[in-house]
Amino acid sequence: MRSETSSFNFPFSHIYVEEEIRDHELTKSILSRFSKSVEIPIRHYKDVFNRPHQSFRLQKNSPSLILAKSKGSHIYKGAPVCQDFGFDHFYYTSSVMNCIFDCEYCYLRGMYGSGNVVVFVNLEDTFSELEELLKLHPVYLCISFDTDLIGLESLTGFVDRWVEFTRTHENLTIEIRTKSFRKDIYDKTPSCERVIFAYTISPQAIIDKFEKRTASLTERLVAASRAIEKGFTVRLCFDPVIYTKNWKDLYSSMFLEVIKYIDGHQLKDVSIGSFRISAEYIKKLRSDFPASEICQFPYENRGGYMQYPQELQNEMEKHVFTLLQSFISEDKIYMTDYREKA
Repeated sequence: MRSETSSFNFPFSHIYVEEEIRDHELTKSILSRFSKSVEIPIRHYKDVFNRPHQSFRLQKNSPSLILAKSKGSHIYKGAPVCQDFGFDHFYYTSSVMNCIFDCEYCYLRGMYGSGNVVVFVNLEDTFSELEELLKLHPVYLCISFDTDLIGLESLTGFVDRWVEFTRTHENLTIEIRTKSFRKDIYDKTPSCERVIFAYTISPQAIIDKFEKRTASLTERLVAASRAIEKGFTVRLCFDPVIYTKNWKDLYSSMFLEVIKYIDGHQLKDVSIGSFRISAEYIKKLRSDFPASEICQFPYENRGGYMQYPQELQNEMEKHVFTLLQSFISEDKIYMTDYREKA
């Protein structure tokens, strides 16, 4: 049985530490947990993370940890292929680069040349920047796009700090996306209705084949159910919908599992979106993973994003939508709009 306090047995035999943040409180806390790891001082994280001729695939088997300071702007406008759920001011932030999980379809494989994990320890600077933005207008902020913060919580404590920050800023709503099984976090952290825990829901066969190291479907649903029970706001994300053999049967069976654990009336909402990825990122994925069924699929390039052929995409999303109609009211079902947003 897996421990409640960790989604992953952090390997991190080598930890690179920027000299500027060696004495930061979080840096010292993390290093104290890895007394047997080799600590290597560096000037800047990019000297390690961006160096040429790295193998993302090999490094994912035993990643190193890089502790760094994020500089410049920490908050960015949301991408057009990401759902804004009706919020006018949609942003995202990345306090961690790369993920401890290893999903075959992940865009991080195409975006980064390194499989190592970068933790920006200076979260307080992101909070300061966000407070200035909140003076202008309300903010909807996704904080777990480029990693799985819940999976890393025992290492960073970032989720707890984000929840506390959001509780004290009434015009802030955050989303924390996850594929983790952890549910102990809901027993320790006070709930806040403006903190949305969003669970990616996939058929177990898809998880087994394409979402390595992540929680099983049942584990995700159990964790989501615990969050609801403890008064947290929960979203289920049927996104990305993945094409594979017998996909329709797989998603129908998945839905039967969902309704065993979740009452749709208790959810904030659900989202549906088929797999899509930047045309630039897929080039690297296809080069690095020539045998990958999902990377080598003959997608169509529409607006700079590689997507399933329109007819297939419509069929897949309609099937999931039809399943969900009996589970939750239609006004709470969000479909991804892939068109470029103004």
